[in-house]
Amino acid sequence: MITLIGEDLAKKDLVFLFNKGAKKCEDCRFKTSCVESLEEGRKYKIVNVREDQHSCPIHDKKKVNVVEIEKSNITTFIDAKKSFQGSTLNYNAPDCNLNCIYREFCFPDGLKENDKCTIENIVEKHVNGCVKGYSLVKVVLKINE
Repeated sequence: MITLIGEDLAKKDLVFLFNKGAKKCEDCRFKTSCVESLEEGRKYKIVNVREDQHSCPIHDKKKVNVVEIEKSNITTFIDAKKSFQGSTLNYNAPDCNLNCIYREFCFPDGLKENDKCTIENIVEKHVNGCVKGYSLVKVVLKINE
Protein backbone atom coordinates (compact mmCIF):
# COMPACT_ATOMS: atom_id res chain seq x y z
CA MET A 1 0.00 0.00 0.00
CA ILE A 2 1.06 3.59 -0.60
CA THR A 3 0.32 6.57 1.62
CA LEU A 4 1.81 9.91 2.60
CA ILE A 5 3.39 10.72 5.96
CA GLY A 6 5.10 13.75 7.47
CA GLU A 7 8.73 14.21 6.47
CA ASP A 8 9.91 13.79 10.10
CA LEU A 9 8.00 10.50 10.45
CA ALA A 10 9.02 8.98 7.12
CA LYS A 11 11.42 6.34 8.43
CA LYS A 12 11.63 2.68 7.45
CA ASP A 13 10.20 0.34 10.13
CA LEU A 14 8.28 3.13 11.88
CA VAL A 15 4.97 1.81 13.20
CA PHE A 16 2.03 4.20 13.49
CA LEU A 17 -1.61 4.01 14.51
CA PHE A 18 -4.01 5.72 12.09
CA ASN A 19 -6.94 7.41 13.79
CA LYS A 20 -8.43 9.65 11.09
CA GLY A 21 -7.50 12.44 8.76
CA ALA A 22 -7.52 16.05 9.89
CA LYS A 23 -10.30 18.44 8.85
CA LYS A 24 -7.89 20.06 6.35
CA CYS A 25 -7.50 16.68 4.59
CA GLU A 26 -11.09 16.74 3.32
CA ASP A 27 -10.31 19.12 0.46
CA CYS A 28 -6.77 17.92 -0.31
CA ARG A 29 -6.02 16.57 -3.76
CA PHE A 30 -3.96 13.75 -2.16
CA LYS A 31 -6.75 12.61 0.16
CA THR A 32 -7.44 9.41 -1.79
CA SER A 33 -3.85 8.17 -1.70
CA CYS A 34 -3.16 9.51 1.78
CA VAL A 35 -5.91 9.16 4.39
CA GLU A 36 -8.54 7.27 2.39
CA SER A 37 -6.14 4.39 1.80
CA LEU A 38 -5.86 3.81 5.56
CA GLU A 39 -8.30 2.17 7.95
CA GLU A 40 -9.15 3.87 11.23
CA GLY A 41 -7.81 2.08 14.29
CA ARG A 42 -5.13 0.14 12.38
CA LYS A 43 -1.41 0.03 12.99
CA TYR A 44 0.83 0.26 9.93
CA LYS A 45 4.55 -0.25 9.39
CA ILE A 46 6.58 1.72 6.88
CA VAL A 47 8.46 -0.74 4.66
CA ASN A 48 9.95 1.76 2.19
CA VAL A 49 10.39 5.52 1.99
CA ARG A 50 10.36 7.04 -1.47
CA GLU A 51 12.10 10.26 -2.46
CA ASP A 52 8.84 11.89 -3.66
CA GLN A 53 7.63 14.78 -1.50
CA HIS A 54 4.50 16.90 -1.55
CA SER A 55 3.32 19.97 0.32
CA CYS A 56 1.00 19.42 3.27
CA PRO A 57 -0.39 22.12 5.59
CA ILE A 58 -0.89 19.85 8.61
CA HIS A 59 2.67 18.58 9.17
CA ASP A 60 5.39 20.51 11.01
CA LYS A 61 7.72 20.99 8.05
CA LYS A 62 4.78 21.33 5.63
CA LYS A 63 6.08 18.34 3.64
CA VAL A 64 5.02 14.69 3.32
CA ASN A 65 6.90 11.76 1.83
CA VAL A 66 5.43 8.95 -0.21
CA VAL A 67 5.84 5.71 1.74
CA GLU A 68 5.04 2.06 1.19
CA ILE A 69 3.29 0.49 4.17
CA GLU A 70 1.75 -2.75 5.36
CA LYS A 71 -0.44 -3.61 8.31
CA SER A 72 1.78 -4.00 11.34
CA ASN A 73 2.09 -7.26 13.26
CA ILE A 74 0.51 -7.02 16.70
CA THR A 75 1.74 -8.52 19.97
CA THR A 76 -1.19 -9.72 22.05
CA PHE A 77 -2.42 -12.36 24.48
CA ILE A 78 -4.64 -15.16 23.24
CA ASP A 79 -6.19 -18.24 24.76
CA ALA A 80 -3.51 -20.89 25.23
CA LYS A 81 -5.71 -23.50 23.53
CA LYS A 82 -5.53 -21.53 20.24
CA SER A 83 -1.80 -20.81 20.29
CA PHE A 84 -0.07 -22.84 17.60
CA GLN A 85 2.56 -21.08 15.52
CA GLY A 86 1.41 -20.75 11.92
CA SER A 87 -2.24 -21.37 12.70
CA THR A 88 -5.00 -19.01 11.60
CA LEU A 89 -7.63 -17.63 13.96
CA ASN A 90 -10.26 -14.96 14.27
CA TYR A 91 -9.11 -12.53 16.94
CA ASN A 92 -11.49 -12.03 19.81
CA ALA A 93 -10.60 -9.99 22.88
CA PRO A 94 -11.17 -11.71 26.23
CA ASP A 95 -14.33 -11.10 28.21
CA CYS A 96 -12.77 -8.74 30.74
CA ASN A 97 -13.44 -5.24 32.00
CA LEU A 98 -10.57 -5.05 34.51
CA ASN A 99 -7.82 -2.50 34.18
CA CYS A 100 -4.83 -4.70 35.05
CA ILE A 101 -1.15 -4.62 34.08
CA TYR A 102 -1.86 -6.88 31.06
CA ARG A 103 -4.69 -4.84 29.55
CA GLU A 104 -2.60 -3.37 26.70
CA PHE A 105 -1.80 -6.92 25.52
CA CYS A 106 -5.36 -8.22 25.88
CA PHE A 107 -6.81 -5.22 24.02
CA PRO A 108 -3.99 -4.05 21.72
CA ASP A 109 -4.28 -1.08 19.40
CA GLY A 110 -4.58 -2.11 15.77
CA LEU A 111 -6.65 -5.28 16.18
CA LYS A 112 -10.40 -5.48 15.74
CA GLU A 113 -12.89 -8.14 16.73
CA ASN A 114 -12.98 -11.06 14.29
CA ASP A 115 -9.84 -9.98 12.42
CA LYS A 116 -8.51 -13.04 10.60
CA CYS A 117 -4.91 -13.48 11.76
CA THR A 118 -1.99 -15.87 11.55
CA ILE A 119 0.22 -16.58 14.57
CA GLU A 120 3.66 -15.48 13.38
CA ASN A 121 5.52 -16.16 16.62
CA ILE A 122 4.93 -17.36 20.16
CA VAL A 123 6.66 -14.90 22.50
CA GLU A 124 5.79 -16.34 25.90
CA LYS A 125 4.13 -19.70 26.42
CA HIS A 126 2.66 -19.23 29.90
CA VAL A 127 1.57 -15.84 31.14
CA ASN A 128 1.03 -15.97 34.88
CA GLY A 129 -1.05 -13.57 36.85
CA CYS A 130 -4.25 -13.13 34.88
CA VAL A 131 -6.71 -11.85 37.48
CA LYS A 132 -9.60 -13.55 35.67
CA GLY A 133 -7.71 -16.86 35.68
CA TYR A 134 -7.43 -17.14 31.90
CA SER A 135 -4.68 -19.32 30.45
CA LEU A 136 -2.90 -16.89 28.15
CA VAL A 137 -0.04 -16.99 25.68
CA LYS A 138 1.73 -13.91 24.30
CA VAL A 139 1.93 -14.10 20.50
CA VAL A 140 2.70 -11.95 17.48
CA LEU A 141 -0.24 -11.88 15.06
CA LYS A 142 -0.19 -10.96 11.40
CA ILE A 143 -3.50 -9.58 10.17
CA ASN A 144 -4.54 -11.38 7.00
CA GLU A 145 -5.92 -9.33 4.14
